Amino acid sequence: MKTYINPERAQWKELVARPALEQNQLDAIINSVFDQVKAEGDQALKELTSKFDGAALESLAVSQQEIEEAVTRVDEELKKAIVIAKNNIEKFHRSQELTIEKVETSPGVICWQESRPIEKVGLYIPGGSAPLFSTVLMLATPAKIAGCRELVMCTPPDKDGKVHPAILFAAQLVGIDKIFKVGGAQAIAALTYGTESVPSVYKIFGPGNQYVTAAKQKAQQSGVAIDMPAGPSELLVLADGSANPAFVASDLLSQAEHGPDSQVICITDSESATVAIMNEVKSQLADLPRRNIAEQALASSRFIVLSDAMDALDFVNLYAPEHLIVATYKNNFFVKGILNAGSVFLGNYTPESAGDYASGTNHTLPTAGFARSYSGVNLDSFVKKITFQEITKGGIIELGPHIEKMAAAEQLEAHKNAVTVRLETSRK
Repeated sequence: MKTYINPERAQWKELVARPALEQNQLDAIINSVFDQVKAEGDQALKELTSKFDGAALESLAVSQQEIEEAVTRVDEELKKAIVIAKNNIEKFHRSQELTIEKVETSPGVICWQESRPIEKVGLYIPGGSAPLFSTVLMLATPAKIAGCRELVMCTPPDKDGKVHPAILFAAQLVGIDKIFKVGGAQAIAALTYGTESVPSVYKIFGPGNQYVTAAKQKAQQSGVAIDMPAGPSELLVLADGSANPAFVASDLLSQAEHGPDSQVICITDSESATVAIMNEVKSQLADLPRRNIAEQALASSRFIVLSDAMDALDFVNLYAPEHLIVATYKNNFFVKGILNAGSVFLGNYTPESAGDYASGTNHTLPTAGFARSYSGVNLDSFVKKITFQEITKGGIIELGPHIEKMAAAEQLEAHKNAVTVRLETSRK
């Protein structure tokens, strides 16, 4: 990790840049995958799964027998942990349910809003070197609370054509029965167009690498909604003399080990704090099983010293991190000023890992600066809000003349007439 000491603001644009593939190359790959899946359906999915995952599949669907066998292979303590996490996630997301409130905006004019579930949703669960069974809980739990009728899950298989047992245990725990052994951009294409086996959906959820993120954006161009651009993981830590260097280092490494294209940034208010944390990173990195992956991520990561707290806050809001840890003497100052972040973790004893797994908040969050305009996944992500209104005869008599006046001013006579005919009838 390179260190920058009080960099000029003119340099910040360079410092907030994420590692990224060349866009034209990425687009060409995604377009090719989508075209193949659209034209060849299941056959394309099997060929691409063989090419990218090294698995030869006879069937794309996970059978009930596979689910039952997987459940028996999950350690009982892990099952208990997954159940606790699921309960916390459910409790937090249930608190977001909409209370219907009817509002009389004018006498006799009643307006209100109700939620309706998105009927068919696709859930993408990353697999590969890190099978993220926790993402099953993060996506399916609010989807079930929202009342989504059809949940279609896609996740890459291992080289033996199997799905990680913990992923299948989590899936059966939350009640998903349509599970397919498909990963990467080809899974997103299948959920977009539908194949002989994989149903198309109305909205696609889930994090992934740059290929998955680009594929989701392609899906959106094809008329299927997505939760957000949620690509390679990232973390920014704000730390000063109050922070425990070992804790900060552990958090930086927890995100660096996600993948080579992950990024972590640590902002401190002094060089001495930076040196202490850097030494801890080196010490803890030596013992990591995923050391090689973490080292690649750290190569594009940074330590930044910003002596002024306002500069640090402005940098945070410019970077708009997926995850933000604040471990400073001035936590209240930063909390009040944070405008752009996916999820915030406060104090020395709040590791980002808590949000990844079991505290209850959702870990599917906007990356690459999209926290400036996107929220993380929540209950609202799985519903649409429909407005209703009902106007009484007295209400249209009261409000109608104002509507007529506005419609006439916009030269929309039919709009005006829709009110006029009611007023004439009401006054007889």
